[in-house]
Amino acid sequence: MQYTHLGRTGAKVSRLVLGTMNFGPETSEADSHAIMSRALDAGINFFDTANAYGGAGRRGYTEEIIGRWFATTGRRDDVVLATKVFGWMTSANRPNDGGLSALAVRREVRASLARLQTDVIDLYQMHHIDRATPWDEVWQSMDRLVQAGDIVYVGSSNFAGWHIAAASETAMARGSLGLVSEQ
Repeated sequence: MQYTHLGRTGAKVSRLVLGTMNFGPETSEADSHAIMSRALDAGINFFDTANAYGGAGRRGYTEEIIGRWFATTGRRDDVVLATKVFGWMTSANRPNDGGLSALAVRREVRASLARLQTDVIDLYQMHHIDRATPWDEVWQSMDRLVQAGDIVYVGSSNFAGWHIAAASETAMARGSLGLVSEQ
């Protein structure tokens, strides 16, 4: 297996990433566990998921599957774990059940940590841009999560180049490491 740096960090990840979006809705838990074991045995140490994955009415289920695998195999320290935040997690359509507000992110990181049965998320990715939340608020929230030890790095997913530039400029002005990767 070939390894490279995770974005602009010193962390090393496999060039191949195990995407888990179909764990639960398309792939049974037993098969998902077998896939994760086989991937790690083959040297793939970078696993990617999202808080909203799991299928209709089962948001978060994919993270639960991964968490149970960690609990039964004891292989959490062998994995560089990435998950994403943004999606609305309930069907109640409450105004703070998704997005990147400090309130929503704090709630969602706690929920993801519990579902994943881990004490830290290695790469916490903003799944989509949130035009309603100012970058200063987003970075305040992410910086607090890093300082608390809940996450190690922050990345983005599905961002346009100019969103990456705006996020990075705000992070730099705040003295934050900022985005380390874009998916």
